[in-house]
Amino acid sequence: MEIIVKESRKTVKQKMSDILLDVSWAKLSERYFGKSRSWLYHKMDGFNNGKPDDFNEVEKATLRNALLDLSRRINKCAESI
Repeated sequence: MEIIVKESRKTVKQKMSDILLDVSWAKLSERYFGKSRSWLYHKMDGFNNGKPDDFNEVEKATLRNALLDLSRRINKCAESI
């Protein structure tokens, strides 16, 4: 008998739950992706109009770099106070 174990997959939104309410995702989407807020929210949820729609590898790298850039900018501001 074969047992199939379904892997629990976290969405990007779930992975970022700690900062979700503290970041302007609309601005981040516009600045780093040139896309709308809804585009980013669909990607973070992993669905668009009921169909799977995850970040591709390039988009993941862009999001990672955007968050790193934002963290550097926040640190710079904090250190200037």
